[in-house]
Amino acid sequence: MEPYNIYICGVGGQGIIKTSIVIGEAAMKSDMGVVMSEVHGMAQRGGVVSTELKIGNSKSPIIEKGSADLLIAFEPMEALRAIPKASKDTYVIVNTSPIMPFNIIGSEVPYPKIQDILDELKSKVKDVFALDAEKAAKEAGHILSLNMVMLGGSTAVSGFPIDKEAVLKSMKANLPQKSIPINMKAYEKGFEFVSSK
Repeated sequence: MEPYNIYICGVGGQGIIKTSIVIGEAAMKSDMGVVMSEVHGMAQRGGVVSTELKIGNSKSPIIEKGSADLLIAFEPMEALRAIPKASKDTYVIVNTSPIMPFNIIGSEVPYPKIQDILDELKSKVKDVFALDAEKAAKEAGHILSLNMVMLGGSTAVSGFPIDKEAVLKSMKANLPQKSIPINMKAYEKGFEFVSSK
């Protein structure tokens, strides 16, 4: 199987690492090869974080320039920063709730308008699914379920190689037991959002 390349980016504290683990384990349990990069960036709250996963036959986890099949951006500006990994064949799922980087707060350089970010993304990739994952997570019952909103949306994207049941099983195996009902609700919100587009 040609590798399916997933680039995940955002800010520390958003659950990016946990999302990678859930996807990776779901792939392994589905008898698919998977390689995952080390976490790049500062995983503490506020630092930029990215991980790379290749599902299928691959020796290196590094996604070459222009070869991401799916870009999961937990933060809008991080989606822009990840554009070099994308191509006209890439699907992007992006959370539209910004996290202001500390170097922009109080600086003359304003945070770009979300619509400008989305327009730039749309000009470079196959399709963009833009959702307010923060709002959906709160509606599901807890803001920390934002990563499962993003995961749900990702698994509904055309061509995602792992079936929904395997992802749900991996969620149950990797998330705290008491958080499962809220996380399941969050996952479904993301899945429905992308499925309905």
